[in-house]
Amino acid sequence: MARRRAAAPCQIHGFTLIELLVAISLMALMAALSWRGLDGMTRAQTQLRQHSDDVLALQAGLAQWAADLDALATQPQTPSLDWDGRALRLLRRSPTTPGEGLRVVAWTQRNIDGAGQWLRWQSPPLLTQGDLQTAWQKAALWAQNPSDADRLREVRLVPLTQWQIYYYRSNAWSNPLSSPGGETASQAAQMANAPLIPDGVRLVLTLAPGQAISGTLTRDWLSPTVGGGK
Repeated sequence: MARRRAAAPCQIHGFTLIELLVAISLMALMAALSWRGLDGMTRAQTQLRQHSDDVLALQAGLAQWAADLDALATQPQTPSLDWDGRALRLLRRSPTTPGEGLRVVAWTQRNIDGAGQWLRWQSPPLLTQGDLQTAWQKAALWAQNPSDADRLREVRLVPLTQWQIYYYRSNAWSNPLSSPGGETASQAAQMANAPLIPDGVRLVLTLAPGQAISGTLTRDWLSPTVGGGK
């Protein structure tokens, strides 16, 4: 009888130390590349979200600016619109509830934490002439040296380096602090005390750098009464 040959023992080959080191290095490199890609995507999404927020804040501020001017109200012995070189104050009615009274609104640019900000302030509804006069004076003080209570009523809009206001009067844009067109000093003073509303208001904003939109932005508002309301 033939003898059976004994089966050869099975040999198992493992990884060498060099192969393990190469595999670990490749895995570490892939992990690092993946982490950098995810980090870049996260940063891009954060920056895009911040830019979107900046654009929305600017759009909301400009829309509110136009809404305030569209709702200008007239009141005897009270200016409807006033620019003192620092703040724009205006008297506005409620677009939804006419019986709730008038409001005094002010816009200004002020440094907060070392950066210029475009700000809006609004009074509560006013029902008496005395309350209206008090709020009108308070709006001017708020633009220069606001109290803690007045700060609670202000809204911070967008970073702003500077801003300018122009009135459209006598078919030309001019400085609101100048007389509309060759009046005497007494006539100009009388017109300043009257609820005179210019034909248009030009807003020129110099937006702070580093925002989604920077540089100079100009927005014109035209009174609805100009051109027969067309």
